[in-house]
Amino acid sequence: MAVNKLALLRYRIIDKCLQNRFRKWTLTDLMEAVSDALYEYEGITSGVGKRTIQLDIQNMRSDKLGYNAPIIVRDKKYYCYEEKGYSITNSPLSSHDIDKLNEVVSLLKQFKEFSYFDDLSSLVARLEDKVISKENPLKSPIQFDKNKKLKGTRWLTPLHHAIVKKISIDLLYQSFKSEKPKVYHIFPYLLKEFNNRWFLLCSIDDGTEIRIFGLDRIKDLKENPFRTYQDPINIDIYTYFNDLIGVSKQSEQQPEEIKFRITADQLPYLETKPLHTTQEILKVDKTFGVVQITVIWNYELERELLGFGESLEVLSPPALRDKMTQRLKAGLANYR
Repeated sequence: MAVNKLALLRYRIIDKCLQNRFRKWTLTDLMEAVSDALYEYEGITSGVGKRTIQLDIQNMRSDKLGYNAPIIVRDKKYYCYEEKGYSITNSPLSSHDIDKLNEVVSLLKQFKEFSYFDDLSSLVARLEDKVISKENPLKSPIQFDKNKKLKGTRWLTPLHHAIVKKISIDLLYQSFKSEKPKVYHIFPYLLKEFNNRWFLLCSIDDGTEIRIFGLDRIKDLKENPFRTYQDPINIDIYTYFNDLIGVSKQSEQQPEEIKFRITADQLPYLETKPLHTTQEILKVDKTFGVVQITVIWNYELERELLGFGESLEVLSPPALRDKMTQRLKAGLANYR
């Protein structure tokens, strides 16, 4: 069964509506929600008819698309999912989907050798892994980092949409240090992945204060079309993270030259996977190598350096050397 882009968009909007169990959805309500989405995403002003929504619900209920969505009607009027927490996005791939994915993978493989598509090899490998895993979960020839307990990834799609469409967001967020969540009025700019976690670069309130929020600490979010979106002020969001490891950065911080000595047996790991693009190997002998990076001193930098344990010694700046000494002594105290 061929499904066009508009039909998939309608299914996704209906699915999003029915996941909201705090509201009762009539057929008219679903028509209005889908019509609004068609106008917002595709510029379609003609809306959508009752018969179209009824057929969409019928298709979602059926096995034609592999959804088998448990859509029921309560009080002969209100549509909802009988199963709490259900979503068509949780449905497994059908054999038809797998065949189509195989076609896409085969097509993409033709472009892997072009320099313009340098990043495509990883994408193709991940697609192949996904297809093989669906056909036979035990026989995938490649393994990627997969943390099924990773939180926050469900916010990627709505935040990406808000960034592209320049929509203000009301964010309910609770940091690790807070006892209860707090609402922030934000303007989202960029999504950043680091160490298998996702972060949002944004500004709050009037657009002058830049903040970083971890997606795993978001409790809820909603679009606020009544709040005028503010573009970033005095920063280049696409180079914002270039001078640091990780995501932590104070507004006035400047990069520093960080020098450290590392044992010869660990040096090859830094040569094949540099800590930062500014990394320089200043000196090498049979015992040690001296390495320099020019980055902002933050918590992630300390953790990265501490990860080498006894193989690494910070040489400068003196304040960072003292801080590392304190942290290593505190760690040693735990074993006494």
